[in-house]
Amino acid sequence: MSNETSTRESIRSLVAPRDKRLLTLIAGSLLAVLASGFVQVWFGSYDMTVAQTVSVVTNPRILFNPDVWSAALLGNEFPEWMTTPQVIVWNLRMPRVFIGILVGMNLAISGAVFQAVTRNELASPYILGVSGGAGLAVLLTLVFFSSAYIVLPVVGIQFSALPFAAAVGGALAFFLVYAIAWQGGTSPVRLVLAGVIVATIFQSLQTGLFYFLDSTAAVKTAIAWTTGSLTGVDWEQFRLAALPTLFVVPAIFLAARHLNVLLLGEDTARSLGMPVELVRFGVSTLAILAAATAVSVAGLVGFVGLVVPHAVRTVVGSDYRRLVLGSLFLGPALVVVADVVARLALMPVQVPVGIVTGLIGGPYFLYLMRRNGDVSEF
Repeated sequence: MSNETSTRESIRSLVAPRDKRLLTLIAGSLLAVLASGFVQVWFGSYDMTVAQTVSVVTNPRILFNPDVWSAALLGNEFPEWMTTPQVIVWNLRMPRVFIGILVGMNLAISGAVFQAVTRNELASPYILGVSGGAGLAVLLTLVFFSSAYIVLPVVGIQFSALPFAAAVGGALAFFLVYAIAWQGGTSPVRLVLAGVIVATIFQSLQTGLFYFLDSTAAVKTAIAWTTGSLTGVDWEQFRLAALPTLFVVPAIFLAARHLNVLLLGEDTARSLGMPVELVRFGVSTLAILAAATAVSVAGLVGFVGLVVPHAVRTVVGSDYRRLVLGSLFLGPALVVVADVVARLALMPVQVPVGIVTGLIGGPYFLYLMRRNGDVSEF
């Protein structure tokens, strides 16, 4: 009896510090998002004081007004009584913050899932070919369609085709990776190798398509998509990303237990009664949808899916119930902070946010290599 009590106390002594570290991580990430988001809506070509910005952001007439939220979430017009600063903050600057949050969430949890599926800390949506497929689909749309917009024939509504091209391209790329890796089943090593092959081929095709872009505007748009940018986003992109996010995030969180079992290895997972291939394909599909959602509104924002799961894992361990939750908060913090730096560092020039995340991610992995000597299978 004493041995059982001692074992329980030992488990609690291990679990409690990790829960405290998780709460600290969540609190720090929330503070980073709030502070960076405030800076994002404060600075711009239209000058506003700190007091003005605080007043606009916290105005209860706006926060609790159904007409304002119907404009943001349903695409209606913002109320005419809103002042110029209020319209600039809520219609132009605030969407960028919210979209940065969604992009960070989706890329972070997507990377976490792929690292569990492949049991490799170097796995990410980009290593597994999603970025290559999405980028190639976007460039094909820009090259072969003079107007990258779709018009619904009945209602006449026009919307950008690029997000849908990115989502479809990313999904097809991963299914190609899965098909290449399939030999009566898949394995983590084959998935990674197939992903590298597909990503390399698609990257070469992307580079070649740049030569077919016949206008400076198209080239700039292509560069923005292939480097990752939140410049010019609005509530339309937020609505596009919000719906799949509301489905993917709870689904991946519920799948955390299965991801923990996958980390034990295929033989152990099968001995526990898990249909390994079915689970692997199912959670991979969720991760693809998450990554495609991020790519569809922000382009190829690199390193988030790699860096965030690593950072969270060092804080809370490899339990995916904590890892997914931590990634849901640290991912948005990284993207929103990086976007503020991208927007303000070289004003009036706005650097793509993917460049900033790359500058953060590269040194971080150098640090990992120096510390561990290896970042391979775990």
